[in-house]
Amino acid sequence: MPSGPALAEFLAGHDSLAVVCHNNPDPDSLASAMALEVIAHDAGLTDVDVLYSGSISHQQNRAFVNLLDLDLTRFAVGDLDTADLVAFVDHSRPGANNEVPQETSVDIVIDHHTADGVDASYVDHREAIGATATIMTEYLSELDLLTSEALATALMFAIRRETLTFLRGATSAEFAAAERLHGHLDTELLRRLAHPAVSESTVDAISDAIDNRTVRGSTLLSHTGWTTERDAIPQAADYLSEVEGVQTCIVFGLIDDSVELSARSTDSRVHVGNVLDEAFSDVGSAGGHRQMAGGHVPLGLFADLASDGGDEELVEMVERIVSRRLSRRLNLSSREEADTE
Repeated sequence: MPSGPALAEFLAGHDSLAVVCHNNPDPDSLASAMALEVIAHDAGLTDVDVLYSGSISHQQNRAFVNLLDLDLTRFAVGDLDTADLVAFVDHSRPGANNEVPQETSVDIVIDHHTADGVDASYVDHREAIGATATIMTEYLSELDLLTSEALATALMFAIRRETLTFLRGATSAEFAAAERLHGHLDTELLRRLAHPAVSESTVDAISDAIDNRTVRGSTLLSHTGWTTERDAIPQAADYLSEVEGVQTCIVFGLIDDSVELSARSTDSRVHVGNVLDEAFSDVGSAGGHRQMAGGHVPLGLFADLASDGGDEELVEMVERIVSRRLSRRLNLSSREEADTE
């Protein structure tokens, strides 16, 4: 059975470990990688690298990396060849939300996201809990390694962020983890992590999402148009999900060469992870939990359909296609009729 001692035993006898975070890593992935690094060093490994792809653009994510002075390495396939072991934290399958080749053998997977076909020598895959950081907190406690204020604060912030301050998807395991962490926290550091400065471009993107919203029954769909702020999309989804009467909120934005989506739902009839997966798995990658999910679709698949009308026409075309796919999966017409009966 997976546990801190079982993981330590699995790690023992090896020299090096490559810990791969998912693309555009968030605090849950980063804090979990920090915890795994501590466990690996305690097990005798001398060389541990934390790898990531994409960008760290959300202001809280940037603050997380800077305030905790994290030592991160840009992912390169060659890094996997030189490591004795390869670990995934907060994701589970090669090629899904990471740049790892699909044929790569993974040794360790620790994750809480919905996924099929998880394959590794050591797997702790708990879809029912709210955060991967919760699992790592359990491990550290079992191994008596909860000694660093910085690490404890990072894990607490990750759990708070992943569960929307214990209001979304939190289970008894998250509250138990918080109790374990409480006595080791740097409360001033936690406050600084929770309240970083917000860039003007993030505010602009959220403002565009507010202006572009459409509400059909209890479902709100919106987009930011073109933006450089990837993490403004989930922030806009969080904000717009609070609109009165809205139970399901999906926001998308165009960033570089892709369409990014973020979804939130409190509707018992809707599993937004399944909705995004069914709507976009044929053209990209998407999925997540019942209440929170995300997706990534290469923009080229839409751009190939565009005429010479330019960026605005492309935004309009993407909006039509995305809205049509989501409306079909959400059965909006039939649900709106039922809601009005």
